[in-house]
Amino acid sequence: MRKVIIGSSLGTVFEWYDFFLYGTLAGFFGPLFFSPALGETGAFLASLATYGAGLVLRPFGSLLFGRMGDTAGRKMTFLITVALMGIATAGVGLIPTFAQIGIAAPIILVTLRCLQGLAMGGEYGGAATYVAEHAVKGRSGRATGWIQICASGGFFLSLLAVFACRGLVGADEFRAWGWRLPFVASVALLAISMFIRARLHESPVFKAMKAEGKASKAPVAEAYGVARWRNLMLLSLFGCVAGVGVVWYAGQFYALFFLQKVLKVDFDTATACMAVALALATPFFVLFGALSDRIGRKPIIMGGMLLAAVTYFPLFGALTHYANPILERATAAAPVVIRSNDCHLLLLSGPQTDCERVRELLNVAGVTHRVEPGEGAGATTQVGTATVTGYDAPALTVALRAAGYPAAADPAQVNTVMVTVILFVMVLFVCITYGPVAIYLVELFPARIRYTALSMPYHIGTGYFGGFMLYFATLISTTTGNIYGGLWYAVVIAVASTAIGLWKLPETLGRDIRA
Repeated sequence: MRKVIIGSSLGTVFEWYDFFLYGTLAGFFGPLFFSPALGETGAFLASLATYGAGLVLRPFGSLLFGRMGDTAGRKMTFLITVALMGIATAGVGLIPTFAQIGIAAPIILVTLRCLQGLAMGGEYGGAATYVAEHAVKGRSGRATGWIQICASGGFFLSLLAVFACRGLVGADEFRAWGWRLPFVASVALLAISMFIRARLHESPVFKAMKAEGKASKAPVAEAYGVARWRNLMLLSLFGCVAGVGVVWYAGQFYALFFLQKVLKVDFDTATACMAVALALATPFFVLFGALSDRIGRKPIIMGGMLLAAVTYFPLFGALTHYANPILERATAAAPVVIRSNDCHLLLLSGPQTDCERVRELLNVAGVTHRVEPGEGAGATTQVGTATVTGYDAPALTVALRAAGYPAAADPAQVNTVMVTVILFVMVLFVCITYGPVAIYLVELFPARIRYTALSMPYHIGTGYFGGFMLYFATLISTTTGNIYGGLWYAVVIAVASTAIGLWKLPETLGRDIRA
């Protein structure tokens, strides 16, 4: 069992490392791979949308590799997905920038992200199924809890790789070319993963099904053609995995972006705090997986989603208090109001009007503001008691500094201990919800279609609902001018998922996964 867990987990950690490395460096990719005409906020949103491109392909990967896993075997599928992921990731590190090859740069980047998503679509279902089908009855939650470590473990490994490379070449060189090193290093991880997985044996449940002639010849058709399994996939998506997905991304990626992009905490400090929080919280994936072997899967998952939903606003407010107290005081003492009739939602273009340019400047500065109807054309911005007419960047900057808004968080006032504690709490919510999910999904579906059936709700839930949180939460915050506004995305989905899950989903503890 130890060999099964280590072999499956290490390979899966490396795959998540490859997939999340882009997310860790998303803030770097805007100016590197997208047109300067988009503006800083537009380029950042474009880089997040490109991250989302990998998420879009994950369900299609689950169809392709899920069918392969249910017909050809779990082990062979493992080897193919890890090879595809490693090659695509190394390719990202070799792409020329927009300044070098123009529009071809983002096209190649999106293509490689899609290949990564395709590979990841076949990875998780195989890892969860493989480990669960080897586990001793009554300890399957504990065993699959190790697989649940892998996603956060891959994120943690990507943070360490970025941190180490920045230290090796320096911050300026890292921004210029050193960011390529963690991507190219995935070639070494690919070799290790292939070696480990080649030495694993096929799942005993799959071998028994094949020997008895019970394996499904058309798992995709059966999973989607039989109303019972189709409905259960939909219920598990909306009543469980969608909520778990937004909790996962809100408590890790979005929290890291919030520290860096909004609160202006320097990259090294924010990354170090998140890395420590992840390291401290990681054992709890296994703990809550094991706890689900005793009290059930459903109450732990639903309880974790509800806890996250009711505490996100105070937790992110506390992050502001301890990471950038000067910004917190300025926001309370000198509110910022834009009065204009010319502010529009920007998706694929940069700011055009005075109002949009002012809003862009405030969003980049991490300044909470609101837009009110104005009189006539143009824009008037009130910063505390000061008023700036039109778009005058120097005057706006002077007004913000005079009102107490900082250009960046003061390192001397960043309470790194409390920031790490708050991040730990948010990652703990991830552990509570995510720890039992693998075994819960495995137990929901019969062995003959399991790989296919559990992969689709997992990758739509964590990929679409969870992964696109980074984009939509940023879009909501920058459009409304409220730095906390994007949290509503996570809160609404988590609450809705909890309600549907409590109402419609069954408890699975005690089911025979060999059936």
